[in-house]
Amino acid sequence: MRDEFKAYTFGLLGVCGFGLTLPATKAAIPLFGVVGVGVGRAIVPGILSLLLLAVTKSKKPTPQQARRLITVALGIVFGFPLFSAYAMKSVPASHGAIVIGLIPLFTALFAVILAKEKPSLGYWISGLIGSSAIVFYSIYISGGVLHIADIALLFAVVSAAFGYAEGARLAKEMSSWRVICYTLVFSLPIAIPLFCLTVTTSSHHSVLSAWIGFLYVSLVSMFLAFFAWYKGLEMGGIAKISQLQLLQPFVTIFASAILFSERLSSEMFLVLAIVLTTVHFGRKSKVIHSESI
Repeated sequence: MRDEFKAYTFGLLGVCGFGLTLPATKAAIPLFGVVGVGVGRAIVPGILSLLLLAVTKSKKPTPQQARRLITVALGIVFGFPLFSAYAMKSVPASHGAIVIGLIPLFTALFAVILAKEKPSLGYWISGLIGSSAIVFYSIYISGGVLHIADIALLFAVVSAAFGYAEGARLAKEMSSWRVICYTLVFSLPIAIPLFCLTVTTSSHHSVLSAWIGFLYVSLVSMFLAFFAWYKGLEMGGIAKISQLQLLQPFVTIFASAILFSERLSSEMFLVLAIVLTTVHFGRKSKVIHSESI
């Protein structure tokens, strides 16, 4: 029970850190642009990771681990940030939060494919109910049709889910903090030149709020939150702990209401109540872990 409590604590810390990612991204985009925010947020934590690995004289990953770390980077350093930043140009952060709530279901799917975890039928039922509520609500507030931003958010969901699952697998081999550090370091050769070539700045928007948003996604979303998140996934299992991310919309929606005065609807609270219920039952569902990982 002590280890389970620790796993859920780390997981919740990660979720809280991720919860302000979309509002912070939305605040930073007017000054830095979509690609500037999407790839630029990996540069500062990437340099910090390089220093941390050097100071601790951390063991280098094997060639096989390095290849897997690169695939993790494609998901969490480039895929999710770029797709979510693109979506934040045209939809409210609160809307994006609802769609991002699909991440746990896709993470569980990758846990089955990559980590050979075997969630129970009750787990899948809970996850499908929560995810279905999210999808129907997304379609409802979009006027019955899906927009390009929703497609971008879906790609962001798949990218993040893959990065979480594969990163959690690697965390069992090389510790959680080394996974995110090496992932960020391997991203620097692409992130730095891409940022320099594409970043756009504008003086017509609040420089202070944009910089605060950019620093948040760089230091918290892309760095500190991942230390806790991967540790939770490593300790508690990918499928089990990933269910906690269904709670992330709560954090994002209320932050968006405070920062951007976005409206909180009664339908939104109904969906979130359904999601919270599914998290409760999903937490109690059994998940069999493969002994080979």
